[in-house]
Amino acid sequence: MSFRLSSLVFAALAVASVRAAEVPSFRNTIQPILTRYGCAMGACHGAAAGQGGFRLSLRGFDDEGDWISITRSANGRRLTLEDPARSLLLLKAVKTVPHKGDKRFEVNSVEYKAIADWIAAGAPGPKADDPRIVSLSVSEPHLVTQPGKSVQLKVTAKFSDGHSEDVTRWTKYNATNASVATVDDNGLIKTTGSGEGTVSAWYLSQLALVTITIPNAGKADANVFAALKPRNFIDQHTLNKLRELNIPPSARAEDHEFLRRVFLDTIGVLPTLDEARAFLADQAGDKRDRLIHSLLQRPEFVDYWSHRWSDLLLVNGDKLAPTAMWSYYNWIRRHVAANTPWDAMVRDLLTVTGSTLENGAGNFFILNDEPTKCAETVSIAFLGTSIGCAKCHNHPMEKWTYDQYYAFANLFARVRTKNGAQADERVLFSDTQGDLVAPLTGKPQSPRPLDALESVALTSTEDRRVTLAQWLTGTNNKLFQRAIVNRVWANFFGSGLVEAVDDLRVTNAASNEPLFAALCDEIVKQKFDLKALMRTLLQSETYQRSSITLPENISDLRYGSHYVPRRLKAEVLLDTVSQVTAAPTTFKIDRRNANRGTADAYPMGFRALQLPDSNIASYFLKSFGRADRVATCECERTNEPSMAQALHLANGDTLNQKLAQKDNRLDALLTSKQPDAKIIEEAYLLTLTRAPTDRELEKATAMLATAKPEDRRTTLEDLFWSLMSSKEFLFNH
Repeated sequence: MSFRLSSLVFAALAVASVRAAEVPSFRNTIQPILTRYGCAMGACHGAAAGQGGFRLSLRGFDDEGDWISITRSANGRRLTLEDPARSLLLLKAVKTVPHKGDKRFEVNSVEYKAIADWIAAGAPGPKADDPRIVSLSVSEPHLVTQPGKSVQLKVTAKFSDGHSEDVTRWTKYNATNASVATVDDNGLIKTTGSGEGTVSAWYLSQLALVTITIPNAGKADANVFAALKPRNFIDQHTLNKLRELNIPPSARAEDHEFLRRVFLDTIGVLPTLDEARAFLADQAGDKRDRLIHSLLQRPEFVDYWSHRWSDLLLVNGDKLAPTAMWSYYNWIRRHVAANTPWDAMVRDLLTVTGSTLENGAGNFFILNDEPTKCAETVSIAFLGTSIGCAKCHNHPMEKWTYDQYYAFANLFARVRTKNGAQADERVLFSDTQGDLVAPLTGKPQSPRPLDALESVALTSTEDRRVTLAQWLTGTNNKLFQRAIVNRVWANFFGSGLVEAVDDLRVTNAASNEPLFAALCDEIVKQKFDLKALMRTLLQSETYQRSSITLPENISDLRYGSHYVPRRLKAEVLLDTVSQVTAAPTTFKIDRRNANRGTADAYPMGFRALQLPDSNIASYFLKSFGRADRVATCECERTNEPSMAQALHLANGDTLNQKLAQKDNRLDALLTSKQPDAKIIEEAYLLTLTRAPTDRELEKATAMLATAKPEDRRTTLEDLFWSLMSSKEFLFNH
């Protein structure tokens, strides 16, 4: 029946006859029901185009729009105010009439009665003075139990008027690790196996998290833990977690393992023969600390970390003119070389003005040339979280709302550029007017950083980015701290404390939250000195643990019981191949994509980690998963092994040509007149940073000794090829 005037009159009379109980709130009762039972979800009416001509906002983020859609669209035919039971909204939900979405709930259920009472009261819309949800809590925020147990959650919502409600029935639940625990639609958790998992509870755009810990079966030897001596707070928190999960740690890595590992993780190159021999022969107890200190001062450190931050900040010759690209890269490099505190570097980037050639940081805004793109890149790069979903609706897996998105993006709405005096020069400045309009409301949101309490006045003429930078890098901004700590941790441990590295959602729990919090406190204490943070990580016994697993910790990939081997990054692997063979790579600019320039290749001797740009024509780098620097996302780079990589190592040009090249490392070894055993030893030290075992030495020496004079070089090529195509070479361990 249509929403006619007579119906409205009837509704007014019906209100008086509704029982004395409070009329259900559209915002706080009806919307949660529509979300909980799937009506407002993406697979149903919450899809962008809706279903069957009926459209709702995803998870009910648009109260006013949804109320209009239910009560006014299609001539109001979905409601029958004089007889709520005949309302199409209810008839379809209980499948009294055909419904593609199937039955949602039963007649006379709590949900049915709530909607019927709301309709009987005249289907009132959302009100400005409706209580708003301020927090959500769960009865078991940290659950430690055993497999096979069941636990019923209770979810409580607190509202702005001070009252609290049990909303367990209308909360949506999700379990992240089904091998540890599952959860049903009613909040009943069932544990399945050992490890850690989480269950998220979502209600009215608020989230609460349950962490579930199930220790391994059996009892770990207490003496194993007692014998370990923590070097710093990292070790203490790691051991606490391992005890909690009943996972014993592996032994300390041997010197040769640590030497190779710390070189590759810190500066991206292998130790030379002299460096390897000197370290392995050193008997001093502080030699590892001295090595760490020296690596942090090396010029290769600047190469490695400039490359890492160039990935993050998208230095790309396909998007920038050559002079601008070099200016951007050199700006990053200068800050790395000076060990500029991370917060100062980010503030410099976000508040930059002037020529993009004189101040390369300005190219960040050339690459991110409109407010929403700036907002999304900043949130991922410096807060480790994606707000992109909130561009269209409240984020379904995070706390960010549609309004917050446009308030944040409006901070960048007045960034402007104009042509400079030189070719390819742009001049960046902050305008005094202009705002970003939110499509849903047709009005601009007052500019406000994501979690900030105060907005910037729309009438203010000050550069909004200054407010943003102050909030972003402030000592109270935990997300900023967590984002950089997680990125640095992932570099040295292979995965972040939160994985993926740039996915710091509320619903994506850290593997060790007390450790994460302590590291954030440490980086603030060290005034965002990244070298100080790296030194703390490298000196920990957790980092220096062996990659050789025990039967009890072989499945652990997150908690630090052992070092987790991982394939070398594309650029590092190519540089190590060139280093071992003493055959440099010539890097050619990919002219299919690059902007105009004069040179076709970088000078001979450039290493892959010294390249300012990813726009390089290199099948090796492409097949081994380099980042293309198109989007700020760790997903751009892959370290996963593939068949293409294996085939390229076996039959491809890179390794085979470098081994066959004249006057390379092999020729130097063969003309050195050293005994065969010495040549074999150097081959192992150069590639694997260790001496060969007795068996390896015996077999390799015999193979070289029995080779005909004209076949000695080919035999040595085969030896180097076998070493360099082994997992021990291709992986850091």
